[in-house]
Amino acid sequence: MNKRLSDRVNKMATSATLAMAAKARELREEGKDIIGLSLGEPDFTVPEFVKDAAIKAIEDDYHAYTPVDGYGELKQAIIKKFKRDNNLDYTPTQIVVSTGAKQSLANIAQVLLNEGDEVLLPAPYWVSYSDIVKVAEGVPVEIKTNINSDFKVTPEALEAAITPKTKMIMYSSPCNPSGSVYSKEELRALADVLVKYPDIIVVSDEIYEHINFTGQHASMAQFDDMYDRTVTVNGVSKAYAMTGWRIGFIGAPEWIAKACTKMQGQVTSGTNCIAQRATITALEESPEKIQYMVSAFKSRRKLILDLLSEIPGMKTNEPEGAFYVFPDISSFFGKTLHGKKINNATDFSLLLLEKALVATVTGEAFGDPNCIRISYAASENDIIEALKRIKETLS
Repeated sequence: MNKRLSDRVNKMATSATLAMAAKARELREEGKDIIGLSLGEPDFTVPEFVKDAAIKAIEDDYHAYTPVDGYGELKQAIIKKFKRDNNLDYTPTQIVVSTGAKQSLANIAQVLLNEGDEVLLPAPYWVSYSDIVKVAEGVPVEIKTNINSDFKVTPEALEAAITPKTKMIMYSSPCNPSGSVYSKEELRALADVLVKYPDIIVVSDEIYEHINFTGQHASMAQFDDMYDRTVTVNGVSKAYAMTGWRIGFIGAPEWIAKACTKMQGQVTSGTNCIAQRATITALEESPEKIQYMVSAFKSRRKLILDLLSEIPGMKTNEPEGAFYVFPDISSFFGKTLHGKKINNATDFSLLLLEKALVATVTGEAFGDPNCIRISYAASENDIIEALKRIKETLS
């Protein structure tokens, strides 16, 4: 700990996914043949129609500062997208465009949380939720789930976690890291609990919305009694393979959207102009234009589950969305492999990196110490080789 730095940054954890990616890069630089299954980044290139829109924006001389909350034309495209895909009605004053969905989430936490406010996090949860809450002086409260329930929180567990200090619940569906997808009926059951606590704000992270193998996507804001207290977070990083373009957005009650715009105006101001123009085109096109990526992910899901089933000790379920599997590897705890005792998921993940030369992420970073996250946003050849190495290492 550097005492010259703020307590805020000293208490902050480094993103486990980014840390594992950095460690994998270091080993590659040493000449090791590392297969990376740690990052949540599609291995596809950006669709050509999106690239063309970006090129046209450059040729049309878009270069100036953008409105803090996003171009008006982009906000209209987002409004149409929300109506088309989610049957949600928003106005321009309810939309805020940010530099990635991560900034959207950070904005929400900063404008809503005061010191000591509790935020419910159904675990496993995306690695940055907890520290986003802590930086805003909130208190993350985990609601434990497990593989037997497909990592979904029950209404009973939700109600048991609520206290007078509860200010917010934050979750993703499809979920990173588990791939779990809440059905409309399951969300309604959670909403039936939350309606009894009208001051709790719901943050619904739907960034993996289109990478959904159930054919059904449900949003908490679709319920009339939850609409005025739900913030719907989305973006183009995952479904459109536009991770580095950094475009996220929210649909929210106007008072929250205005506060997020105020916060963003003092931090980053408006988002990249070229990326915004390209995103207009991305969102105005039918989601069918990106279905080829979803189909490929579904095929890879079957491949990786089949290969994992051949490894004794790996307990898996079938994720319904995103591009991750989240196997329970607790059967290895207490064992010694290659001279190294496996005490926890972090030890297991490091063993795979050092011995199998495969980068995964410990489940401890996601609030579940019994699991590891494996991304199948990689080529089938890489998946086959990686699972072969893992099998050999664990045998």
